[in-house]
Parts: sequence; C-alpha cells; structure tokens
Amino acid sequence: MEAEKIYPNYSLDEEISNFIKVWASVIASLLYCKFTSKILPKGLFRLLTFIPVICLFLYLPLKLHSMHLGGMSCFFIAWLSNFKILLLAFDKGPLSDPSLSLSQFLAIGCFPIKKTEHKNPPPKIAGKGHKSVWNYALKGLLVAAFVQVYDYSDQIHPKVILVIYCFHIYFMLELMLAMVAALARATLGLELEPQFNEPYLSTSLQDFWGRRWNTMVSRILRPTVYDPTLSISTRILGRRWATLTAVMATFVVSALMHELVFYYLGRKPPTWEITWFFILHGVCLGVEIAVKKALKGRWRLPPVVSTPLTVGVVMVTGFWLFFPELLRCKSDVRAFKEYAIVGAFMKDVIGGAVKLRNFNGTAI
Repeated sequence: MEAEKIYPNYSLDEEISNFIKVWASVIASLLYCKFTSKILPKGLFRLLTFIPVICLFLYLPLKLHSMHLGGMSCFFIAWLSNFKILLLAFDKGPLSDPSLSLSQFLAIGCFPIKKTEHKNPPPKIAGKGHKSVWNYALKGLLVAAFVQVYDYSDQIHPKVILVIYCFHIYFMLELMLAMVAALARATLGLELEPQFNEPYLSTSLQDFWGRRWNTMVSRILRPTVYDPTLSISTRILGRRWATLTAVMATFVVSALMHELVFYYLGRKPPTWEITWFFILHGVCLGVEIAVKKALKGRWRLPPVVSTPLTVGVVMVTGFWLFFPELLRCKSDVRAFKEYAIVGAFMKDVIGGAVKLRNFNGTAI
C-alpha cells in the first residue's frame, strides 16, 4: 500500500519510524536516570544531571505529528515522564521505589501507570477499581458508533456534535490508557490503579478533578506542585489561604502543560483559552472548598442535583474554552483521516491473508 499522508509532508511509514526512534530515546534516557540516581545523592546536583533529559523529553514530541501516536506520546513524555524525573531527583515519586525492577522502572517512567501498595494481592483478581471487560467493550462500540454518526454531522446540531465529541475523547483516552495498563499488568505482574473513575458521575468539581478525571495527572501534580506550594504558603499565609493558593498553583501548572500538549498537536501559537479554562475551574474549585469548609458538612446538595450540575459546568466551560482549541488544530479531521488509513491498512492485510490462503488451497 502506498504510504499515505497523515499530516503535511509526513507519511504513515515516517511517523512509525519516528515513533520507534522517539521511544528508543526515552528508554535510553530513563536508563541513564536510573543509573545516575544510584550513584548521586538526592537534591540539586542530581537534578542538574537530569536537566538534559528533561529538555530532550520536551523536544522529542516535536518529531511526531499524528493525533494518536503523537498526541499520547507528548502527554506521556513531555508531561508525566518529566514530572516523575523531577520527583526522582529528590527521591520522591513512583520511580524512587527501591523495589522496582528495571522493567518496572521503565514501564512506570514511560507510561501513566503506578504500582499499587498491595502487599499480597490475590492472584488473577483485578485490584480495587478495575472495570470489567464488558465496560470497555461497550465504550469501544460507542466510539465506533460515534465515528459513524460524524458522517451525518451536517444534519445534526453543532452543540450535539460537541457533546458526542466530548464523550468520544473521554472514551478514547480511557480505552488507550486501559490497554497500556493491561499490557503492563500482563507483562510485569503489576496491579495498576485505573486512570478514570466514571467522571460523568462526579458530584462536585473537587470530586471530578481530584478523584475521577485522569487520576494519574492528579497523583503526579500533588507531589510536584500542590504539596510544595501548600508547604511554602502555609508558612507565609497560614493554612486557610495556603490551600487555595496550592489549588490555584496546581491548576495554573496543569493549564501550562495542556497548552504545551496542544502546541505539539497543532504547532500553532497558543490563544490561552486553555489556560483560562483551567484558571476558571481553579477559582470555582477554590470557592467550592471554601463553601464546604464554611458549612462544615451541615448541608450538601443531593447527587441527583449535584451530578448534572457538575457535569454541566465542565461541559459548558469545555465547549466555551477547551474544545475550540481542539478544533483549531483540526484534531477531528486528522483523527478521522488516521482511522481511515488504519482501516485501509487492515483491509489490505486481511485481503492479502485471504488471497494467500486461497492460493495455498489451490496449490494443494
């Protein structure tokens, strides 16, 4: 099959070749970090030896251009891996666990997974929070249905298409991260925590951002941003205001990292709408925390009210500030083109296998 273009001046063959080179570089860099962390004491000097790796990890995503291979890689490498390396410089975070084997160190350093703290996990039983195969199968079918619905997008209200697109992105993220987690569990024997926890059931913004949406990001932002900011702010402002300061600092850093990821996806200067999205949610979450503290648990909205209200706030603000950036980098068009290329490739492979089987049967 002729190499089809997935992005201007880049073919599928070139993207896969670059993808392999990028991840080979990541693995080599993590080996360097592991070796260095064994011989150098924690602190500033170790951090200085990690700086070249951090810079390399910020550069590597520029070598990829596809929405799927490039999009997931930039999230894994430039954000999560870099933050884990920063923690390792001070003997903190998931990579600092001395019980990790080399393969476990590389897997945790490369991907959004974390070793759970079960001392004696029961064999062949999913850890707490793992979802059934049927849950993922249903979401896979829904993604396939969404792709078909987009063929009739000119007959559907644009707001409805945005709602579908919102669920499409969530389901795709969960399925891709679940595949990574399943692979690591099968090959390394790790019990892994789920990355999502049904965010559409959130009863508050604190529940959504802290416990349900992309929990790996929450776990990596807490020790790298929230906890240090809380510690410093407590000494300066006192505990009451320090919490709000730490929340805002966490959302600002998350905003900047999202801006970076969107730059990798679209290679266009930021409009800062993503930053305003996260600042808005940081402010709203800060108000929510303050109100909860003032009420001291004496009164709260029932889930039948709080859940649609929370999901509604996230979706409305997302339509306003978040999704326009996705559409600006033509993520939908490029993703569908990649689906078509993969579909054509699989059709050629299956067709070739059928022809070979028929040929062998005729020869016999």
